Amino acid sequence: MQGSQQAASQTAGRALTHDIVIVGGGLVGASLGCALAPLIGRYGWRVAVIESSPLTKQSLESAWQPSFDARASAIAEGSAHRFQQLGVWEAMRDEATPIKRIHISERGRLGATRLSADELGVEALGHVIPNAWMGRVLHRRLAQLPLEWHCPAKVEQLTPVANGHHLTLSDGSQITAGLTVLADGGRSGLKEQLGIGSRRESYEQTALIAHVGVSQPHRGVAYERFTAQGPMALLPLPGQAMELIWTHPSGSEQARMALSEREFLLQLQQAFGDRVGRFTQVGTRHAYPLSLVTAEEPVRPGLAVLGNAAHALHPVAGQGFNLALRGVMDLVEALEQGEHARLPLGDMSTLQAFEKQRSQDRANVIRFSDGLVRLFGLSFPLLPHARAAGLIGLNLVGPLRRSLARRAMGLER
Repeated sequence: MQGSQQAASQTAGRALTHDIVIVGGGLVGASLGCALAPLIGRYGWRVAVIESSPLTKQSLESAWQPSFDARASAIAEGSAHRFQQLGVWEAMRDEATPIKRIHISERGRLGATRLSADELGVEALGHVIPNAWMGRVLHRRLAQLPLEWHCPAKVEQLTPVANGHHLTLSDGSQITAGLTVLADGGRSGLKEQLGIGSRRESYEQTALIAHVGVSQPHRGVAYERFTAQGPMALLPLPGQAMELIWTHPSGSEQARMALSEREFLLQLQQAFGDRVGRFTQVGTRHAYPLSLVTAEEPVRPGLAVLGNAAHALHPVAGQGFNLALRGVMDLVEALEQGEHARLPLGDMSTLQAFEKQRSQDRANVIRFSDGLVRLFGLSFPLLPHARAAGLIGLNLVGPLRRSLARRAMGLER
């Protein structure tokens, strides 16, 4: 990585021509770089990655020191299969905690649905992996590829030109690219610079996220618990620890952020119950406002938008990154089909075919996650009883429950 940084600095101020430029070297952008590896070798594509956060060879090779507070993501089994295709899963699973069962319930109601890996004949329903570890594994793989890195660097100007886009970088480089992929999250401003709007619908909720210690082994069980305030989830982590995602009506989370550890754990115990025993500690608390956001133009000639730059979902179903990774794989497949048809990279017909496939998958996931939030957020008379009956019925109807599980695992769209 250090050599790539030196190479980038030597080219500063000179106009460069690339086939593909990936803006953002986070989990989505790094996954795209890894997925492009076979095509880079096959077609000789010149690919650059632009990442604003410093990455050094030393940081990738130093001993891994997991932090109790490190953010983690739930990776569906389908995503594990895709990481296997990229050649990174064996390293990823070194720090992965498998999800063996999922327990879905509503606070104060008897109904519950249970999903089991054994019932579906799979090793796990999914895995919980520290984001920092996923990033390290992906960047180690990228360091083996003939990619050009501009790191740390930001895109200061992104301008449409004939057959692509021109990028002016903070390191002084001038780049023209046949295809530019925005994978830089939802707050970079590049979409707005290009006039790409987003549809935004606030849930009027804020997610409080923290790691908590529990008094008894979690045995690989993930919990989804719907409460009067909003949904909460507990994901299994190594040892007797779990990641807590606790949604609150916006503004009400501030009081809990300010609580002492003892008072916070008491309130958490009261809200969740004792299915995981006692809550014994809580790490650093983070708060994130929640909205449903979708880019109005995920593709343009010479441009594709991926990951949080394309869509932001409610975390209730844990589908955000899994949806993004499917987008990565679909884009690479579309680009290869375009190459076979002898179309230039960034050709609009190629990108429209990609977006047609993505739009259906995205709509299904949004319908699923958004529907859960709204269903369990309503409190009309008799509706709580209907939800409880539905959870009991879903638990009793094996085929329907298994279909739900396979969709959540990313094995069906």
